[in-house]
Amino acid sequence: MKKMPKETAYFLDMEEEFAQEETAKYVLIPVPYDGTSTFVKGADKGPQAIIEASDSLELYDTVYEMEAYTAGIHTDSPDLDLATPEAMVNSVYARTCRFMDRGKTVGLLGGEHSVSVGAIRAAKERYPNLSVLQIDAHADLRDEYHHSPYNHACVMRRAQEMGANVVQVGIRNVCIEEKSNIVEDNIFYAHRIVGADPEWMDRACARLTDEVYLTIDLDGLDPSVLPATGTPLPGGLNWYELTRFIDKVAKNRRIVGFDVVELCPQPDNVVSDVLAATLVYRIITMLEYYH
Repeated sequence: MKKMPKETAYFLDMEEEFAQEETAKYVLIPVPYDGTSTFVKGADKGPQAIIEASDSLELYDTVYEMEAYTAGIHTDSPDLDLATPEAMVNSVYARTCRFMDRGKTVGLLGGEHSVSVGAIRAAKERYPNLSVLQIDAHADLRDEYHHSPYNHACVMRRAQEMGANVVQVGIRNVCIEEKSNIVEDNIFYAHRIVGADPEWMDRACARLTDEVYLTIDLDGLDPSVLPATGTPLPGGLNWYELTRFIDKVAKNRRIVGFDVVELCPQPDNVVSDVLAATLVYRIITMLEYYH
């Protein structure tokens, strides 16, 4: 079977037939946007770093004992409008709608966290009882930040305003202005769960509705596991905590869309890139295994 030239930039090193848009079950949309980040810049290079790192992965998953790529994974190459935060959100929304309406499961490759807003809006319109499950170090519940309601610090506030049930996991940084927007039963602070509460996964899963949009800011992981992110903080989840929790959600709920965001590649260290690529493929594998 003929392989696609690597300059076409598709996810995983797989045969061309499994990367075709027409037949793929899953579509990945790279969103190289870093317009509102406020600390370490470079998230716009995250999507390409994930795609390039995916070339190193084996296609067989030893945990689930399957090759999920055979369901088809198409890597989109959209001409997104990245001129302003609002234009980017609307552009991602339109692109996500296009694929969702064709029955595809869409995953975004970020980019900073603001890229999630358009995809969440698309999912909420199609699944009125939607929950948004956020893995993150930060609450992202500001009404606006740096004069923009689409700043990366405002993502979950926009999801709340859409009427989504927002469940937050791994949080360890909140500003006082966000406190009034926190739903106490739906927030799982890292200091209360990491190594401290063996039941937290069950309790968090119980707060989710049947349909879930999964958004993973990579700073939800501890920086000892993933250092290459825009706003790293100590005290986050480890790899097995994260993947076991996603497994529980995938097994008991329907994940209707997802994103992996806030990778800021470090030129001399590809460990974080490989982790992000592995996470994207593992999420797809879980979805294929359970559904």
